[in-house]
Amino acid sequence: MKTIQTVFSDLKAQGDGALVGYITAGDPDPKQTPKIAEALIKGGVDILELGLPFSDPIADGPTIQEASARAINAGTKPRVVLELAKQISQNHDIPLVIMTYFNPIFQMGLDVFFQKAKDCRVSGVIVPDLPVEEAEGYRKTAADIGVDTIFLVAPSTKDDRISKIVNCSSGFLYLVSRFGVTGTKSAFQDSTIQLVKRILPFTRGRIPLAVGFGISKPEHARSIIGAGADGVIVGSAFVDAVSRNLLNPRKMVEEIEATARGLKGSLCSDLQHRSTDG
Repeated sequence: MKTIQTVFSDLKAQGDGALVGYITAGDPDPKQTPKIAEALIKGGVDILELGLPFSDPIADGPTIQEASARAINAGTKPRVVLELAKQISQNHDIPLVIMTYFNPIFQMGLDVFFQKAKDCRVSGVIVPDLPVEEAEGYRKTAADIGVDTIFLVAPSTKDDRISKIVNCSSGFLYLVSRFGVTGTKSAFQDSTIQLVKRILPFTRGRIPLAVGFGISKPEHARSIIGAGADGVIVGSAFVDAVSRNLLNPRKMVEEIEATARGLKGSLCSDLQHRSTDG
């Protein structure tokens, strides 16, 4: 399986941006997750992010909160999510990332969780509620087992802390594009572009920069890559497609694939048009 770093490097060499696609694992039920993943990958997703459903997802808006509730009600537990990752990886050579909160990892135990993640071919893990200052043991365990630690930077993060987070991250740096929780937005803020340009000096030549939260349209993705980011992270747009089609699984996967294809198409060959000061 390709590493996260390799995917970003290969895409950059081609002049393309990376599309990281998020879905809540187990939504609407675990049997549907591999089919949804297949649709995303057919649509062009370069890295697949599986959300581990949690009862108190503080970083997520209503769309993903509802998806988590559906997944939990369908019996989706942490070990089920890891087994789904393994099932998907048997058919596809793209990196798989788990997004979770720290409590499920703590309950399983760091060593057990990361070894199971590695065995299931998980490439990286994102934990929004784990501050970098409290993550030394977590990072060491992940590094020893060979799983990337992906930290987040917010618009309010100070410069000295950005440097610390970059130094502690591997795989890619997750830039939260705006204040608030996850969710689609029809309007795109110029402040996001300025934020990308602010963070780039910290990441350039060190780690890929991927931007998430509120990105749902091809023009959003195109603007972010044009500003200098290496990838975009899209989640709620795909989760919305699941919730709209709970009674029509065929339409669900068709819509997800089409959405992914439109987003990925907007990321091709844009890197060559970046401004030199980006």
